[in-house]
Amino acid sequence: MSDDRPAGDSDEIGERARRLFAGPVDFLKSAPQLQFLPDPDAPEVAFAGRSNVGKSSLLNALTGRKSIARASVTPGRTQELNFFEVGEPTVMRLVDMPGYGFAKAPPAVTEKWRRLVRDYLRGRAVLQRTLVLIDARHGLKPVDGEMLKMLDEAAVGYRLVLTKADKIKPTELEAVLAATQAEARKHPAAHPQVIATSAETKAGIPELRAAVLADALNL
Repeated sequence: MSDDRPAGDSDEIGERARRLFAGPVDFLKSAPQLQFLPDPDAPEVAFAGRSNVGKSSLLNALTGRKSIARASVTPGRTQELNFFEVGEPTVMRLVDMPGYGFAKAPPAVTEKWRRLVRDYLRGRAVLQRTLVLIDARHGLKPVDGEMLKMLDEAAVGYRLVLTKADKIKPTELEAVLAATQAEARKHPAAHPQVIATSAETKAGIPELRAAVLADALNL
């Protein structure tokens, strides 16, 4: 979604996104390996982020549900791609990718995650955008940089999204937002717009819904 889009178009997309996410959103399946992926017959937007970045909470807020996405009891143990269908008939799919950067995961688990995610990113023709979630309290970490590198190498367009924006002061949020936008500009595959969100206060959620819809359908 272009930052210089006319206001009328942005309002129309925002309302369309609100109606879409107010409708059916259903869990489709989990894919522990590529052969279990659903048929590539709908555009997909994937969500990536460090363990405990608030990905499940953001997905729940985005879809207006309380528990469509559940946080793993043991961070780093869930090594599957989870697919959710949005709309009836299906307009798009949301893909919940396993969290990265977990400290206690065995090397074999880490390598399994890396292989699954890398192969999905490189080989999924219907993947329209990946959203990389960044904890606003901490900003970009080296492990996030590794994820951006993986996306750059896979030539997948992505967008940086700040989570837990309500947990820091507005001045601190502005500084983190500016730093994140500056980093995004260094990556040709990164969208220049960074959205700050809060799953608790719902700040930024309407903007994120509109961005997800626009990214999925190339609006």
